[in-house]
Amino acid sequence: MSGRRKVQVSFVIREEGERCHRAGVNSLQYDHNLKRLYSAGRDSIIRIWNVGNPKEPYLQSMEHHTDWVNDIQLCCGGKNIISASSDTTVKVWNAHKGFCMSTLRTHKDYVKALAYARDREQVASAGLDKAIFLWDVNTLTALTASNNTVTTSSLNGNKDSIYSLAMNPAGTVIVSGSTEKVLRVWDPRTCAKLMKLKGHTDNVKALVLNRDGTQCLSGSSDGTVRLWSLGQQRCIATFSCHQEGVWALQPNEAFTQVVSSGRDANIFLTDLRQSDRHTLVCRESSPVLRMVLTPDMAGVWVATSDSTIRHWPLSNRVLSSVGVGLGEGAPPKETTVPPTPQQPMVTEPDNIIRGG
Repeated sequence: MSGRRKVQVSFVIREEGERCHRAGVNSLQYDHNLKRLYSAGRDSIIRIWNVGNPKEPYLQSMEHHTDWVNDIQLCCGGKNIISASSDTTVKVWNAHKGFCMSTLRTHKDYVKALAYARDREQVASAGLDKAIFLWDVNTLTALTASNNTVTTSSLNGNKDSIYSLAMNPAGTVIVSGSTEKVLRVWDPRTCAKLMKLKGHTDNVKALVLNRDGTQCLSGSSDGTVRLWSLGQQRCIATFSCHQEGVWALQPNEAFTQVVSSGRDANIFLTDLRQSDRHTLVCRESSPVLRMVLTPDMAGVWVATSDSTIRHWPLSNRVLSSVGVGLGEGAPPKETTVPPTPQQPMVTEPDNIIRGG
């Protein structure tokens, strides 16, 4: 008996109707019209919250995945959700009624990231199998049990596992970030490779594009946020307010400011036109995995490796601290600013969705 290897198994005994997440929350989506927040959990469940009712926010759980849900994307004007999971599937959901409509089994490993082109209703999925697949959302939402075949185009050339993905609303540019430490850029309409952008020294964990696809922001485990000009094919600014890896980015609509966070749990607001203008907005208690700004810039919803989701208010005092409302300036010079210890401007969240 002494030669037998011990195996430890851990599991969670849960109630049938779990009204809270039991582990970290990997992704968030916000429907401003319905005041609904969607959260994707490491407990394999997508939950829907009515944030207009802070005392009883829980609405529904969407259970179909069998492993971490890594990313979710609202589409079709909020009618549908696409989800990506470590169970290697991409699923299509009816967001209003909360049921799974179809399952895509094209990936061969964890699916880590989604990107969405709103104007074309196109979604891209990517993950550890190094593949990027493009999906027509209207085709996906029309799938039935008897009509369940769907064609997809793929983007090839990635040499490493993909952790981040971004597409502009018009669907003219798609960017991927990976452990290769470079940004790879394609035209999703033709699947043609456009460029490869070098500069980060570690995994690229977060990506966002501006509306016309001319500029890209990247956050990396190397602790920096970089602003890239796709026209010039180079980095035009580096922001170094974080002390550890940057895992989450949320720009404003005008792409003049960005909220960033990650492993250090500090949430910074940075003026993209002046690389030394950043404000410590608030400080979470656990590493930040995802953030979503409300469209009116009134606040930011924050998901962490803890199961609780918090909303932090962005007052005019916070926003003006980095020069909101300034006219379009010249692009910033490439500079690196050493991090400085600061006290957060917002000390308490104004809405908390508690985890288990």
